[in-house]
Amino acid sequence: MTIATKLRDYIDGQGIAYDTVAHHRTATTSQSARAARVPGSRLAKSVVVHHEMGYVLAVVPSTHRIELSTLQDVVDRRLGLASEEEVSSLFADCDIGAVPPIGSAYDVPVILDESLGDASDVYFEGGDHKTLVHVSGPNFRSLMKDARVARFSHLS
Repeated sequence: MTIATKLRDYIDGQGIAYDTVAHHRTATTSQSARAARVPGSRLAKSVVVHHEMGYVLAVVPSTHRIELSTLQDVVDRRLGLASEEEVSSLFADCDIGAVPPIGSAYDVPVILDESLGDASDVYFEGGDHKTLVHVSGPNFRSLMKDARVARFSHLS
């Protein structure tokens, strides 16, 4: 069970308690939720989007889909999904598709879907496809203190 170095260093530096949940290798956050036997509504999924000024990490529950047009309205910018190369350069110590939602650890601004705002605990990818990080809801909100909160997703 390993989590990405930048992520671990950031969480440790914030004094946040966490544990990890190992599971067999998965390709999607929904599969990770099933494999780790955690509710998909409490597994934060991260999607890297780009705009003319840089990047944003959009964070939603794994059970939701991002409404790109709504997100564009929220940030008042034209958005597109970041390429694998762009994601790799921003999250160099993470596998593609296993990006953690803690953008502060990587100097990437975060927009958090409000549907994760009151979860009692939250799980998220730790940087590989075999480990989830688990934190309490208050600790997740502390890690997200710099995130902008809005509604930009719907159940998939």
